[in-house]
Amino acid sequence: MTSRGAKYWSSGAIPLIAPEMLGEIIATASDISIVISLEGKILSVLVNAGHRAHGQLDHWEGRDIRDVLTEDSQPKLEAKLTLFAGGSESAKPVELNHSDGENWDFPVRYSFHRIGPDGRVLLMLGRDLRPIAEMQMQLIEAQMALERDYETQREYDTRYRVLSEATRDAFVFVGTRSGRVVDVNPAACALLGASRNDLMGSPIAQEFEGRRRAEFVEALNARALDDTSEPIQAEARRSRTPVKIVPTAFRAAGEPLILCRIDPTETGESVGSGMSETLTAFFNEGVDAIVFTDPDGVILTANESFLGLADAPQVSSVKGRSLGDYLVRGGVDLRVLVENATRSGQMRMFATKLAGEYGAQISVEISATYLSDQAHPSIVFVIRDASRLEGVRRPGVAVSDDAMRSVMELVGSATLKDIVAETTDVVEKMCIETAVELTRNNRVAAAEMLGLSRQSLYVKLRKYGLLSRDGSGD
Repeated sequence: MTSRGAKYWSSGAIPLIAPEMLGEIIATASDISIVISLEGKILSVLVNAGHRAHGQLDHWEGRDIRDVLTEDSQPKLEAKLTLFAGGSESAKPVELNHSDGENWDFPVRYSFHRIGPDGRVLLMLGRDLRPIAEMQMQLIEAQMALERDYETQREYDTRYRVLSEATRDAFVFVGTRSGRVVDVNPAACALLGASRNDLMGSPIAQEFEGRRRAEFVEALNARALDDTSEPIQAEARRSRTPVKIVPTAFRAAGEPLILCRIDPTETGESVGSGMSETLTAFFNEGVDAIVFTDPDGVILTANESFLGLADAPQVSSVKGRSLGDYLVRGGVDLRVLVENATRSGQMRMFATKLAGEYGAQISVEISATYLSDQAHPSIVFVIRDASRLEGVRRPGVAVSDDAMRSVMELVGSATLKDIVAETTDVVEKMCIETAVELTRNNRVAAAEMLGLSRQSLYVKLRKYGLLSRDGSGD
């Protein structure tokens, strides 16, 4: 360029350009250039030689530009043509979608420029938007792929959490470098005697007696690399439970971890395992109903014999319910059973009636044993069907021979009214004595069992000279 041309650019003027070079410059400056009249007729089409994605568009010349636009782009063009026809100018570009053929369309951003001596010719300089549109589609697809991966991760995380909560195996995830607990399931929390919040992030070595962090982590790594070695023997510091640890090394997201499966060490393994199988078979197949409850009498599990007595379809229908729901006297009987079993460790041959799911009642005898495990105390009820014995038992309340003899001696020396009153007093006294004995002198429970108020029971105790018994039981 001459010094004269340089002065044109510095002064803001445009240097003179030869006509034969103008078309080449316009075609090179844009991806596609179209010269149209104000009526929309295409006068000329120039395509950038380095951008041949459009192909040859010479067949557009002489056609109405509306014929090569999609329906949604035609109103945008009409607005521009109306603006220029009114003598106004607009430098704002417009995005138009071309359509030429059945399945071929592409977006272009055009800037409009008035040219020609009378200004009735417009030059449309276009930039192909397909690379941007393709980039946007790739971004959308990447976003959708991320969403799918996120949902998949959430699904796997949910499965892991459910499995962690439901499994009976105790396991702890430990960071190999830090030696700290990364995750722990509820079974491991119960075995180690600590809550999840206390274990998370704490050194795993401090949960076992006499273990140092570095040495313990090295032992876990060595055992994880050698499948033939024996499990690591240790004792849980909080629960004082002997355990054996089986570690497995792996990597997750590049982070080395150790999965520690923790099992309680069984003492007397040969005898204990055989006895455990025998007791399990007795529980499942025994003729007497057996029910395990928590200290409040809420059913934890029951065998098939109890389901038969209670007319219950399956174990899940009775789990979580109170045993008192199946006793005719409800909470009164349950309180007597639970309090006596908790206080003395057991209670034998408690006679009552069991009510089934559909109201059927059956006479039973219940024995209760309190299992005083510090971590999970429970009560075992053995319930025996006593309905066959009802036929051989004499009806009514059993009366002692001395009481019967004293009543018979009244015949001839007292009126029938006095004899009945005396008999009533004898039976009433025996019932009160039995209730007080069953409740271990718990007079609140005895009053509920007899259907009396607490004040009425005290009156009758005073009447029959029973207040002198040791302990109030209140």
